[in-house]
Amino acid sequence: MITQFLSKLKSILFNSKAPVKEPLAKTTTAKTKKKSLKSTKTSKSKTKKEDAKKLIESFKSLPGVGSKSAEAFYKAGFKTIKSITSAKDEELLAVPGVGINLVKKLKKLK
Repeated sequence: MITQFLSKLKSILFNSKAPVKEPLAKTTTAKTKKKSLKSTKTSKSKTKKEDAKKLIESFKSLPGVGSKSAEAFYKAGFKTIKSITSAKDEELLAVPGVGINLVKKLKKLK
């Protein structure tokens, strides 16, 4: 790659007719790799969002848990239904939008 650059520079500076070779295939694959890295980054963020939606939907299967409280549980760090049902009362009450009645319903599942 450096030799190609130097030969091109030499031809420009000295107006000689040095043969200029086509760029190596590595250059095009590097561009392709950059594009593929960008696409994997966006697909990872999409899968994270999809996973979050699936978790929130699974939380809605608990009695008394609606969409707002399910999202609040997710934002509070609960990632499984078992983590919600096995949490202490104080931890559940610390979640915004969760009241004592919902905690009582969740404790009946234990």
